[in-house]
Amino acid sequence: MSLEWVEPAAAEWPSRARALTTTRRGGGYSRGRYAALNLGGHVGDDAAAVAANRRALAEAAGVERVQWLRQVHGVRCVEADFESAARVPEADAVWTRVPGLGLAVLTADCVPLVLVDRQGSVIGVAHGGWRGLVGGVAEALISALPVAPGDLVAWLGPSIGPVAYEVGEEVVGALAALPEGESLMRRCLAPGAGGGKVHLDLFELAGALLERSGVGSVLTDRLCTYTDLRFYSYRRDGATGRMATLAWLERS
Repeated sequence: MSLEWVEPAAAEWPSRARALTTTRRGGGYSRGRYAALNLGGHVGDDAAAVAANRRALAEAAGVERVQWLRQVHGVRCVEADFESAARVPEADAVWTRVPGLGLAVLTADCVPLVLVDRQGSVIGVAHGGWRGLVGGVAEALISALPVAPGDLVAWLGPSIGPVAYEVGEEVVGALAALPEGESLMRRCLAPGAGGGKVHLDLFELAGALLERSGVGSVLTDRLCTYTDLRFYSYRRDGATGRMATLAWLERS
């Protein structure tokens, strides 16, 4: 089985760090609406197929274990090691300094964030839906990492693009309530088709919050999960699978 994924291509990505977001292609054990590499165990797919997909991903990536999370669109951040990887904590961000340990978040439109220091000594990932982003999940991960924000490089994986992501007053109000909310809204929102709806750019929102926290560099190819059929999209398909964004430090 040859799994397909996307990963940071920029030369400034630290050589000791690896990050990827899976696609639906290149093999997998899920069938039907979940075909083929569904990594989400909470979406109605066959549990044995999900477990087999997770084993295949770990083997293809070359990680010894993977720390999975029970995501709740919150801001809790946990530290991971090989012992903690035997459990699945409730959290939406995780970091480690342990080489060979994969850190995973699941998405199907939300934006996955990966943060690593330029020396490749610590790495973390976060699940960035709009609730988590306005709640502070990116800031929670930055605060947990034992390095200065200016020494961090961020990668934003595939997410729903602004053309497809129409939101309502709840989201606008949450953005407006943030510090410098008016500036954020000018950067991240665009008029919708009517009825009080607007379009939210999750890439811009995540990037703005990271930059405001002092992160030195933010990388993304702005791949849209809704329009790119390589990816699962909850908004496009409803009941569907989940990609995993996996990040780890390589052993010296």
